[in-house]
Amino acid sequence: MPFMIETFDRTGSLDIRKAHRAEHLAYLDQIRHRLLACGAKLNDDGSDAGGGLYLVDVDTRAEAEALIRADPFHKVGLFERVEIRRWRKAYLDGRSCL
Repeated sequence: MPFMIETFDRTGSLDIRKAHRAEHLAYLDQIRHRLLACGAKLNDDGSDAGGGLYLVDVDTRAEAEALIRADPFHKVGLFERVEIRRWRKAYLDGRSCL
């Protein structure tokens, strides 16, 4: 059952994001079998918008919560808030899932 996890960085925390990016990317590689998609939110000019979006394939909300709590970004307090919602796959990789 897919879940969408949206993160919102604390104001003025870009240095924290940059300092822990390598650990975060290593973690994403470890959980890649659970990721349908994942990436940072950006401003129109391509600069960092202070947060990210994860589409994860897990069975329960508790598993989605555990995945984000284990993220190094979460562990260092980067996120001001995290929102988790169930998500329905309609199309993925250009293919219908309906």
